[in-house]
Amino acid sequence: MWKEINYKENSDDLLIPNVNYQINPAEIESVEEDSIAKQIGFESGDSIISINGKKPRDLIDYQILISEEILDISVLDKNKKIHNISIEKDQDDNLGINFRDALFDSIKQCNNKCPFCFIDQQPNGKRKSLYIKDDDYRLSFLYGSYLTLTNLNKDDWNRISTQKLSPLFISVHSTDPKTREQLLKNKKANQILNQINWLEQNSIQIHAQIVVCPQINDGKILEKSIYDLAKFHKKRIKTVLSTAIVPVGLTKFRPENDGLIPISKEYARKTIKQIEKIQNSLQKNIGTRFCWLADEWYLIAGMKLPSHKTYEDMPQESNGVGSIRSFLKLLKTKTKSLPTKLDKKRKVSWIVGKLVYEAILPIVKKLNNIDGLTINLYGLPSVYWGQEQVVTGLLTGEDLISGLESKDLGESIYIPSIMLKLNSDLFLDDKNITEVSNKLKTKIHVLDDTNDIISTLIGKSNTQKNT
Repeated sequence: MWKEINYKENSDDLLIPNVNYQINPAEIESVEEDSIAKQIGFESGDSIISINGKKPRDLIDYQILISEEILDISVLDKNKKIHNISIEKDQDDNLGINFRDALFDSIKQCNNKCPFCFIDQQPNGKRKSLYIKDDDYRLSFLYGSYLTLTNLNKDDWNRISTQKLSPLFISVHSTDPKTREQLLKNKKANQILNQINWLEQNSIQIHAQIVVCPQINDGKILEKSIYDLAKFHKKRIKTVLSTAIVPVGLTKFRPENDGLIPISKEYARKTIKQIEKIQNSLQKNIGTRFCWLADEWYLIAGMKLPSHKTYEDMPQESNGVGSIRSFLKLLKTKTKSLPTKLDKKRKVSWIVGKLVYEAILPIVKKLNNIDGLTINLYGLPSVYWGQEQVVTGLLTGEDLISGLESKDLGESIYIPSIMLKLNSDLFLDDKNITEVSNKLKTKIHVLDDTNDIISTLIGKSNTQKNT
């Protein structure tokens, strides 16, 4: 039941029915218990039209608008009836509302034609969301997704500056104008250094990314790009906070004659040597390694991952830089004290991408020393993508079926949640867990919380404690 307060029938600040809204009302997905919104009467399926007369374009606007102590909110309920609600609260209080989408207007799509773009390296006929090429600065600010800056208009730049949307995550790829224009297939791409200079002048910080494509933006061009970006990491003003060096990923669905070359073991080792030399130089000159290689480089090269401390404060962990090292550190901590024996024998399977198999194997061997426990670790290639060495997050339902059909799976299999679409049971190939489970004739469990992986694999209440 809505608790409508101080209804203002003729207020210019509130929207009224039959108005053609250019910005979609912000649809509510859920309302937190014991929250202000719950007390007022908000429900899932309702939508916010305006706050203090302003229509929020996205989650950023919403957070700014609700920072006021007095809120006049126009709400469209799930029955399409408009309510005008007044709320008085402390300035820092949240309303307890979760929205279905972070953007309430249209997403800004990418206008580049990068040959290495993963979106263009997918087969046709899958769910529409897989083909959305976003290049939206708001998603970059909110979630750390990378953008190129090529499609920003004057209003976008102004909003970034005015609302101080920092840090942003930028796909640089190369600071050489001709090379970047060649990679992005966009004439606007050659302005990257001018754009970073503008960001510096407007006190906006960024994390940069370089996707290395052999014989295009590597070698001396790569070295110059890193040092160009490092010039924006000054003692007083640190505009570029970090740079991730990522290997190009290629699938069997990529266009023919794209001019791209896969990363080989030898090439990975050569690149690691080059970047570690640059890291040492930057450490001496600016006090930080500044640039880091994605974990895949070391896995492809068959080399040991760097120590955890070399990643400093893990600025690019969400981009696969040091994430496996952090994961291994967590597993090591969680396996310091293990039970000696299980009350009931248990055999399960743990599924990962083939690329990370060797890194995780020592942990599984340690777990299998527990009397009564057998964990089969399977590192799978991707038949679907046509990649022998693949990270776990790219494994599909088809890969699990083809890779596990003839394997001893035990009583059930465990897969990390990164294989699935967020908050769903869909793999990247649109197969769902039930479909794959039926094919393999075994139960599939999803490992959601990395902190509980070890206890889940062992069986939480199925142990005799080590004394």
